[in-house]
Amino acid sequence: MSAKVRIASRSIISLSLAAVSLELDRILSKNGPALKSRGLALFDHPILPTTIVGSYPQPDWLIDRERLKASLPPRVRAETLWRIPEPWLAEAQEAATLMAIRDQEEVGIDIVGDGEMRRESYSNRLATALSGIDTEKHGTAIDRTGNANPVPLVSGPIRRVAPIEAQDAAFLRRHSTKPVKLTLPGPFTMTQQAENGYYPDARSLAMDYADAVNAEVKDLFAAGVDVVQLDEPYLQARAGEAGAYAIEAINRALNGVGGTTALHICFGYAMVHHGAGATGPKPKAYDFLAELEASSIDVISIEAAQPGLDPAILAELPTKTIMYGVLDLSIPEVETPEVVAGRIREALRYVDAERLWIAPDCGMKYHSREHSQAKLKAMVDGAALVRAELK
Repeated sequence: MSAKVRIASRSIISLSLAAVSLELDRILSKNGPALKSRGLALFDHPILPTTIVGSYPQPDWLIDRERLKASLPPRVRAETLWRIPEPWLAEAQEAATLMAIRDQEEVGIDIVGDGEMRRESYSNRLATALSGIDTEKHGTAIDRTGNANPVPLVSGPIRRVAPIEAQDAAFLRRHSTKPVKLTLPGPFTMTQQAENGYYPDARSLAMDYADAVNAEVKDLFAAGVDVVQLDEPYLQARAGEAGAYAIEAINRALNGVGGTTALHICFGYAMVHHGAGATGPKPKAYDFLAELEASSIDVISIEAAQPGLDPAILAELPTKTIMYGVLDLSIPEVETPEVVAGRIREALRYVDAERLWIAPDCGMKYHSREHSQAKLKAMVDGAALVRAELK
């Protein structure tokens, strides 16, 4: 947030509610796209804030990391991955979450996540907790690698009958003094990662998933989260179908939401598969990205380092803040701060600094804790180099 906006914000504290509304409208109109969202003015952060995408390495004592890395991310529950039995698992997951929070704070991350320590994958915890999912048998769907994968079987109307991640959100808020971010699978991706045995078509299923996500998002903000991110990797994997109803579903999931929202899109985890197929390099351009300009999302998160993304595409998202991936998670080498700074400078050719957040590419959970810490420290230091140049 710029100094101009912070000064203006302090100046309106004593005004009446009506005057506050008028003053905020004036600030938004003067300060351009960086603040033309519902949420970006709601919490303070430095220019070029650093964050993680979602996951962080789970410790070996908590989960079987070798088995985790040997297969695609599970779409159904995979309780046998956990090394800690009930009734001690939840407490162990909390301990791992505290570790993830402290690691991020120690290296200087500005917007802290919980590292998804309680999850077997980014999507399966919420996707299997909704009513309408068959509790006795799984379905089958084709993964983005082209292989059949066990998935939730939809056998009734999708409903969120109770909060799912709100307790985790409150824990994260309670244990970090920094702005915090939590992730949820998005409605389009959950539709693609399920077998539809109930709805007349995929669009109808996606709309009910959107309503379930909407209720969950509102509860996360109520619990004190500053940023809620929807993970939507299948926008890229199924770009054709995404064009038919994904934006409608995403906007429905955010209807009436009052905080800062983000959306992550990617080519797939570098350590699990390469891009849309099982082999070969990742594409250098997205098949579904500029379309997100029409969404009500505030922040668009993209991986850019490993695919060597041409940042010129960022110009097609003129009202969005960009969370830009600057760490290549496909290589064992740790980038230098200078390499990170160079990637940030490339992005700044196409997006203003006030609209740029700095992040790794996705899939950090498959790396070691030490390697991840080193990479994140390079990212923080690289952002600091560019931040100093902008003063």
